[in-house]
Amino acid sequence: MTNNQESEIQDGLNKRVAVKDKRLINCHQVDVNQLMPLKYKWAWEHYLNGCANHWMPQEVPMAKDIELWKSNTLTEDERFVILRNLGFFATAESLVANNIVLAIFKHITNPEARQYLLRQAFEEAIHTHAFHYIVESLALDEGQIFNMYNEINSIHDKDKFEMKLTEDIIKSDFSTDTIEGKQKFVENLVGFYIIMEGIFFYSGFAMILSFNRQNKMTGIGEQFQYILRDETIHLNFGIDLINGIKEENPEIWTPEFQKHILDLIMEAVELEASYAADCLPKGILGLNAPMFEEYSRYIGDRRLERIGLKAQYGAKNPFPWMSEAIDLGKEKNFFETRVTEYQSSSTLTW
Repeated sequence: MTNNQESEIQDGLNKRVAVKDKRLINCHQVDVNQLMPLKYKWAWEHYLNGCANHWMPQEVPMAKDIELWKSNTLTEDERFVILRNLGFFATAESLVANNIVLAIFKHITNPEARQYLLRQAFEEAIHTHAFHYIVESLALDEGQIFNMYNEINSIHDKDKFEMKLTEDIIKSDFSTDTIEGKQKFVENLVGFYIIMEGIFFYSGFAMILSFNRQNKMTGIGEQFQYILRDETIHLNFGIDLINGIKEENPEIWTPEFQKHILDLIMEAVELEASYAADCLPKGILGLNAPMFEEYSRYIGDRRLERIGLKAQYGAKNPFPWMSEAIDLGKEKNFFETRVTEYQSSSTLTW
């Protein structure tokens, strides 16, 4: 064996050993493009699960929704809830996508996690497409829906809360090399995965799925079911990512930082309660604003527990009928325990 051959073999061994040094952030030893062999198999599993749930909005028929919307069957209060819901989601999905592309992706130094982020960014684009498709199908005022984040205080406050968490991350001199930088990055992940997708979105799903439960606006309901499936994967990926960074960087998880994260989540629960009061000034379909305040506290507790913090509210789920659509108690094993199967076809089977 020549010296060159020995050198090549040693280089290969060194590269294989280096795979063990893969890190979610601040990895300077392993090429960020070196996907195989995988270290974080959970990231790849989330990617595959996302691919299995692929769908497009125009696959969902909207004829029944259009007919119902044009009729006098829906009450003004029901229409109000649908419009407010669309107004929030239409902008919120693009905020999440922008945060992935502009704030998160470049600071993640692991290729399998980046692979999932690319998939998630595409899914966020599909979700924004879905809301455009709904607005267009129902012949709604596009300017009114897509500008609600500027005009409706309860929506503006939630979006402003999220955008504030992105400001420092997108600055050219931001770095995760310091403890403070790592904490700021985790704060952003909590803000978008735990709060935006895990609290703000879930509350909105409950509102729209309540219509679907009454066999109303079933086209919108089916699209929200697909979006819910996507968002549940997003949430679980975010939780795994946050917990993985905490494990690799234990110095950041100080009592003071834990308190800060707790305060953020509790503030978000209050913002969601205000939004529910705005959407539901009167009860509809057996729902009212206090029920959604209780629901926000319930899912807030679940999110806190998943990132290693104590539940604060002791709230109960006020919507037991939601257990089939949103099974919060089984999110960790979502794909093994759900009674519904993931599929790529245009029609859901429940």
